[in-house]
Order: sequence, then C-alpha cells, then structure tokens
Amino acid sequence: MSDVESPLQPDHVGLAHQFEDLDQQQQSDELGIWLFLVTEIMFFGGLFASYAIYRSFYFAAFEGGSHILDARIGAVNTMVLLGSSLTMALSVRSAQTGNRRALVLFLIATMILGGVFLGVKAYEYNQKFVEHVVPGLDWAPQGEVLAHLAPGGVQHAQLYFIFYFAMTGLHAIHMVIGMGLLLWLVLRGRKGSFTPQYFAPVEVVGLYWHFVDIVWIFLFPLLYLIGGRY
Repeated sequence: MSDVESPLQPDHVGLAHQFEDLDQQQQSDELGIWLFLVTEIMFFGGLFASYAIYRSFYFAAFEGGSHILDARIGAVNTMVLLGSSLTMALSVRSAQTGNRRALVLFLIATMILGGVFLGVKAYEYNQKFVEHVVPGLDWAPQGEVLAHLAPGGVQHAQLYFIFYFAMTGLHAIHMVIGMGLLLWLVLRGRKGSFTPQYFAPVEVVGLYWHFVDIVWIFLFPLLYLIGGRY
C-alpha cells in the first residue's frame, strides 16, 4: 500500500490542487487579500483627495451641507459597524479554534449588523429625497434645510452632496458585497468546511470587512462633522 498521503485526509480539507500544503495556501490567500486591499486604498484615496481639494475651495458650502446631515444617525451607524468588526473578529477566532457553532452565530450576527447599517443608510437616503437635496435628481432645498446653506453657496453645496452620495454609495456597495461573502461563509461553515488547520476564507473575508469598516470611520467625521454643530 502506498505511503503517499491521500488528498482526502483531514489535513488536506480545503487544499486547492495548485498548492503543496495548507500553509502555502494560507500565505497565498493572505498575500492576495492584502494586494487587493492596496488597490482599494488607492481607489478610496483618490476620492478622499478629491474631496479634500474641493472642500478647501468651498468650505462654507461643504460645512452647510454637512449640517444638513443628522450626525446622530452617522454616529449610530458608526457604533453598529464597530460592533460588526467585533463579531467578525470573533468569527475568525471561532474558526481558528474549530468552534463551528460559534463561527456560524458570529457570522450571522455580523450580517445582521451589516443589514442594520444598510437599513439606516437607506432611511437617511430617503430623508435626502424628502429634503430635496439629491444633486442632479431632486435639488431644491427649502425652509430649514436652506437656512443651513450660506448665501450664494446653495449651488456649491450640490458638490458636497455629490461626494456624499458617491462616497457613501460606494461604501454601501462594498458592504453588500461583504454580506454576500458572509452568507457564503455561513453556508460553508454549517457544512464544517473550516477547521483549525483551514480557516483562510474566514480570515480573508474578515480583513475585507475590517477594511470596509475603517473606510466608514474616515467617512463619518469627513462628511458629518465639518465645523461646529452646536
């Protein structure tokens, strides 16, 4: 009988054919996600740089636009995402220790918190339509909303809301993608696909999720906390 180890033995669960062992596969997965995150940093970095330039040109208009937003909603969503980062970290730890039940529960909790974030964001977007401050579609600020904008800065405030919807919208798309990945992990986790020897997918998705959360940590003060609010 051959001494060659069968690829169906437990040590090889999850091992792709192009890798010699799970350690090599894990290192490759980690390198891949970090390279991907570098491209994401450059992508969002370009947006942040453009935002900073226009904010310096039209600070009064950007400040007025910021004061139209409800900072309390932004703060609540920030706490929600911080909670999701915690549950995601606990998911990775559960995968590392082989606790399948905890892994699935923490992944589901992360999805729920992500859903809460998107629900709050949808409510906030709807508010902007009600207040007629959606540039290009429904821009006609009136009453109390208009009072936040400096005289002559109403049109420049549209630029602020272009950045607001572009940056938060792209962030929301990344959240939706992340939730799809979490669902995939839940389905695989329930089947027992992850072990203390093989948990790379959970760790990779965890890094992606933490990155998306960090992007929001920057978006919250940049968009919601311009100038004194009280």
